[in-house]
Amino acid sequence: MNIVNATSHFEMTRTNPGHIGNARLTSVLGQNAAETSSSEKTMGTFESYLVNAVSEMNNQQLDVTRVQEQLITDPDSVDIHDVTTAMAKAQMSLSLAQTVIDRLITGWNEISTSR
Repeated sequence: MNIVNATSHFEMTRTNPGHIGNARLTSVLGQNAAETSSSEKTMGTFESYLVNAVSEMNNQQLDVTRVQEQLITDPDSVDIHDVTTAMAKAQMSLSLAQTVIDRLITGWNEISTSR
């Protein structure tokens, strides 16, 4: 994949024809076109990015809880693969958040001790 500069923002494009799909990569990652166009128009602050990321992580955790409860109360209405996928997404987002927090703390400590 190459990163191409397109009208003052970066967009990843598929260059290998062996890769599956032809949609924009941001839409594949969970954002629809309306969300992408509105987020491209406004630049947010670092705080807003963090709040949005934590909110999205929380929503994924709540989705897992909802699907697990549905699996317990009505097992025939839920596919076990959906439960496994939701759990994997939630675990990955939690792990990513933990890594980002650890790196932010490490960076802050390096900045504060270098004075």
